[in-house]
Amino acid sequence: MNQTPEFANKNKYDFNFIKPESVLNWDEYFMLQAMMASFKSKDPATKVGCVFVDDNNHQITFGYNGFVAGIDESELPWGKDKTAPLEYQKYGYVVHAEANAILHAQRSLNGARCYVTLFPCHECAKLLASSKVKEVIYLSDKHFGTESNNISKRIFNLCGISTRQITMSDTILENLSDHLKNLII
Repeated sequence: MNQTPEFANKNKYDFNFIKPESVLNWDEYFMLQAMMASFKSKDPATKVGCVFVDDNNHQITFGYNGFVAGIDESELPWGKDKTAPLEYQKYGYVVHAEANAILHAQRSLNGARCYVTLFPCHECAKLLASSKVKEVIYLSDKHFGTESNNISKRIFNLCGISTRQITMSDTILENLSDHLKNLII
């Protein structure tokens, strides 16, 4: 049998042929990216991150919830007490993670998957549907059953956008923590 020179002694070095494995599947990998994006948010109450991915598992864009780019944030409220007028609540100024990601996309999101740490509100659902994403994968649905949540789900259903919730196991989060600690040692 003719072997190419670079593998002529393969049997002698079988110990170096290790089965390549990843500790993460693609859903876990991209949700961790969305979680990392959420760390950038300055929102003291709810930090949300979002990542869009194509069919080849390549990241297209990402975003996190924050104020409009370029605004002096010290001039605006981060509070969410709805007894104050909208002008004095964060809701008048915050751009959601999904909207930020869509605004910064350099190419079409048609057919993309959206990984987001919080199930999208109805305003973001409209943007996702208009962008022709095919699936929304989310971590938390803390607003389940609210009017906005129900509208989002109806939009997704009518547009044929599938949704599914994933969980991040404690093992994955512990492994990530250990891995990050080892990187800085």
